[in-house]
Order: sequence, then C-alpha cells, then structure tokens
Amino acid sequence: MAWMFLGIAGLLEVLWAYMLKVSDGLSKPVEATIAVVAMIASFVVLSLAMKSLPLGTAYTIWTGIGAIGAFVIGIAVLGEAATAIRIGSAILILAGIIGLKLASD
Repeated sequence: MAWMFLGIAGLLEVLWAYMLKVSDGLSKPVEATIAVVAMIASFVVLSLAMKSLPLGTAYTIWTGIGAIGAFVIGIAVLGEAATAIRIGSAILILAGIIGLKLASD
C-alpha cells in the first residue's frame, strides 16, 4: 500500500508543478488553487507512504517521479526542448528511482 501511496504522491507532485507553471506566477486563480491543493495532497499522501518506507527511499522516489513527470509534461505539453543531454539526464534519474525501488524490496 505504501508504494501505491508513493506513486499517487508523485503524480500529485507532477500535477502541482504543471499547474504552477500554467498559473502564470499564481495570477490565474483556478490553476493556482489546483496547484496549492495538489501540493498539500501530495505531502499528505507522501506522509502516508513514509509510515512504512524509509525516508531516503520515499523522498528520493517522490521527487524523482515529480522530476521525470514534469520533464515529460514540459516536452509533450509545453513544447520544451528534447535534447539528447536532457533526455540522458532524465534517464539517469529514472535509473536511480528504479535502483532505489529494487534495493528496498
């Protein structure tokens, strides 16, 4: 159950990061509200995951999911650059996430 909570918390992290970007400096009330609510929800669900997962593993995977998710949204939705060095760096982050998950089982 903790891993499911961690995955949900990571997806909420992606949501709030995207909403923060499209809120235009928190000047759009709907997007800004979604960002803040998603932030709070992400922290709450992360805390549930941390009841049984190690701090370092949970926090690193949570931020990694957020980083990779925001990276993908940036390219797919916002038209950000998909250069080889950016993609390679994201793959390294993903490898770290997978490694931490495998090491914790």
